[in-house]
Amino acid sequence: AERETMLLQEMEPSDLYIFFTKVGKFMQTIAPIIKWLILALISLIAFSMRIFSVIRYESIIHEFDPWFNYRSTQYLTHEGFYNFFNWFDAESWYPLGRVVGGTVYPGIMSTAAIIHWTLKALLIPVDIRNVCVFLAPVFSAFTAISTYFLTKQVTKRSEAGLLGALFVALCPSYISRSVAGSYDNEAVAIFALVNTFYLWIKAADTGSILWAVACSFQYGYMVAAWGGYSFIINIIPIFVLATIYLGKFSKKVYVAYSVFYPLANMIAIQIPFVGFQAVKSSEHLASHGVFFVLQAYMVYLYLQDHLSKQQLKTMGITLIYVAGILCLFGFTTLMVLGITKWGGRSLTLLDPTYAKKYIPIVASVSEHQATTWSQYFFDLQGLMFFAPVGFWLCCKNVNNGKIFMGIYGILSIYFSCVMIRLLLVMAPAVCILAAIGASGVIRKVSKEIRVFFGPERDSSGQTKTKFPCEVSFAGLGVVFIMLVYYVLHSTYVSSEAYANPTVILSSRLPNGGKIIIDDYREAYYWLRMNTPPDTKIMSWWDYGYQLTGLANRTVLVDNNTWNNTHIATVGMAMSSPEPEAYEICKMLDVDYVLVIFGGYAYYSSDDISKFLWMVRIGGGVYPHIREVDYYGDHQYRTDAQASETMKNCLMYKLCYYRFGEVYTAHGQPAGYDTVRNAVIGKKDFKLEYFTEAFTSERWIVRIYKVNKRSNRYPGMKPRLGDYSETLKPTYEKFNAKFQRSNQNYQLTYFKPIQITY
Repeated sequence: AERETMLLQEMEPSDLYIFFTKVGKFMQTIAPIIKWLILALISLIAFSMRIFSVIRYESIIHEFDPWFNYRSTQYLTHEGFYNFFNWFDAESWYPLGRVVGGTVYPGIMSTAAIIHWTLKALLIPVDIRNVCVFLAPVFSAFTAISTYFLTKQVTKRSEAGLLGALFVALCPSYISRSVAGSYDNEAVAIFALVNTFYLWIKAADTGSILWAVACSFQYGYMVAAWGGYSFIINIIPIFVLATIYLGKFSKKVYVAYSVFYPLANMIAIQIPFVGFQAVKSSEHLASHGVFFVLQAYMVYLYLQDHLSKQQLKTMGITLIYVAGILCLFGFTTLMVLGITKWGGRSLTLLDPTYAKKYIPIVASVSEHQATTWSQYFFDLQGLMFFAPVGFWLCCKNVNNGKIFMGIYGILSIYFSCVMIRLLLVMAPAVCILAAIGASGVIRKVSKEIRVFFGPERDSSGQTKTKFPCEVSFAGLGVVFIMLVYYVLHSTYVSSEAYANPTVILSSRLPNGGKIIIDDYREAYYWLRMNTPPDTKIMSWWDYGYQLTGLANRTVLVDNNTWNNTHIATVGMAMSSPEPEAYEICKMLDVDYVLVIFGGYAYYSSDDISKFLWMVRIGGGVYPHIREVDYYGDHQYRTDAQASETMKNCLMYKLCYYRFGEVYTAHGQPAGYDTVRNAVIGKKDFKLEYFTEAFTSERWIVRIYKVNKRSNRYPGMKPRLGDYSETLKPTYEKFNAKFQRSNQNYQLTYFKPIQITY
């Protein structure tokens, strides 16, 4: 009897268990309030993590592409939508120009302009520049909220949704594209991407036409915002096919896709830059094919009740073969006739070596390089360990949301391996999968701890736990430490790695002090103040948007990179000897040449580092430019072993002019290049056809004026560098290509506008 009494006493709940039970019941009563407070706090964190650049520097637009978006937004706010969509920009791509309204995704400009007009109507004086600067942090808060709803829809658990919102708010991959001043398309596109996925899963789960319509309009905003919309229009059809294959298809999915497909494509066609590409492009063919497959599958389900199994099987096999043959024949016909084709970037995603072989201008962009393991670890940290657990949990108790997240995770990880830029698309998927995994682990170990302190015992008086209590506490501690470290790492990355505007550089002194290097704006301000408004500037395409945005001067090429021949011509000029380069500049009506040089200031992202890409791109159009001619001792060099072709080309001379007189490092002779770690191979040379006009304080930006031709009397012999018979074939070939390029441009962009008028 005493033994039974002692056993009953042991089975009574402990005081600690009773205490936590009461606390748990109280928390359940106020859980909705706490949930929304936590979500609001996460949104505030998402915004705050992205304004370090404004705090440390100033409110300024970052990078290169955002400067065109900012300039376009200024035009839109002053002129309105009608003039914006009919705006011909004569300051870019001289002498061709650019029809802006038909060659841009207007989503981010329209969003900023509408916000500016709304604030103005409410008598809140906010400059359009500040609206553009803070747009990305604001939309990152919206992305966190959308991630919460998406994760909750997938898991049906609020705690997983909150973790997903926190992870995406702090994810370095997303922070890199959404800091204050990063006024690029991705600033609003990632919110549109996540919200479209949430609305789609909601529509597929409920079969509601209303949710499907909302998803279609959100997709339309995504189309207007970013070219990454093609990922959405492909992943949704793949999801539909996956539900059929896994036996999870329902009429709700049929209703959702049958509403989404036609409406989404009709909305996409309204975007001028997309137009009928939404119907003809190869990137959209999967959505068309799945729509017809879905209708055939519904007919098949209907006939199941009216035909025998043998008849149904025979008819099904016949239909599959006929549909496959028709699809293959139709696709081949469209490709042969040129009605549809794969884009260069799409082919690069399918074949990572394609761009390097056939499109060097795409391969030259640093964002299009393959991702390294170190970059994954730097951008994801602890999420790399939780995401596989989340994927495994998605494979258990499968529903529509988990199927979708599994597909999203696999595809986005593959694409991010091909291009480092697509880490941005992968970030929401990894954050959601990591949230599912982390919440699952926490829920499991918490349950074990709760059971250990609870009243449940077996016949021997032992608690019914699968693991020892120490293991559960240790697991919970490891998860907590990983989450804390993720927060600390993300804060460091946001404040140090991604808080520096490209247009403003900085350096650290040995004592920890910071030096601000403002050479870019110094040079652009000089151009604005010291050159006529109609001045034409030749530079590599990387700096085109900044030149038109900050210096307000006309450029030959810019970051749009739509005309490969024009860019190749600039590459030919940079890689040609000075006399030939001078003739090309005169042919293009160039007034000044701008180059970026980092050999004095330890700046590695200069034009000498990019020069081989200029040679490759130029050589792709003009075969007389050969990359091997610029190698010395079988490698790319700028020292005494550099090839004569390299030493005599325009880029080498403009970068290293007078550099042989400068001492840059202790213990090194004059002319020591701090980036290449070598003394330049050619020091004492003069420029005959170009005159140094401006060199910034730390030699990063160098600007040269193209000399005017000297006056000549009739019968005077041509000077070296004048138009000669030896250069005539090159110029004739250039003129022919230029004329063809100009005609294609006219047919592509001017003809639709004439029809509009």
